[in-house]
Amino acid sequence: MRAEIRRFHSPDIWDLSAHQPDDPEVFGFLLQVFAGPNDGPGEESFDVVVCSPRWLAGELAEGIRWGRHHLVLNRYDWLSLEHFIRAQFEAVDGDTWQDVAEQLGRFARWEFEDYAP
Repeated sequence: MRAEIRRFHSPDIWDLSAHQPDDPEVFGFLLQVFAGPNDGPGEESFDVVVCSPRWLAGELAEGIRWGRHHLVLNRYDWLSLEHFIRAQFEAVDGDTWQDVAEQLGRFARWEFEDYAP
């Protein structure tokens, strides 16, 4: 089984493909990647902070910050970003959706990470 990306969303950016930050080398935003099994319906959220090294440097003004679930790129380029994420997600495989989702959770925070009924 493999993951299939259904859609992208950001609560910070209205239109990801048309967006141009004021400075294409200084940006940071939350990106939600909605993906599900390639052989069936459904989608789950995988969240990642997409940012530039200069934005991250500004965030480090206090000298310390967690870095898990961050994707760092030099310049904002939606097409390159989308292609990179699709390639990473679609390369993951497993016997079950749970296996696939746990692996994807290494890239981006899976909405069901650490979930217990």
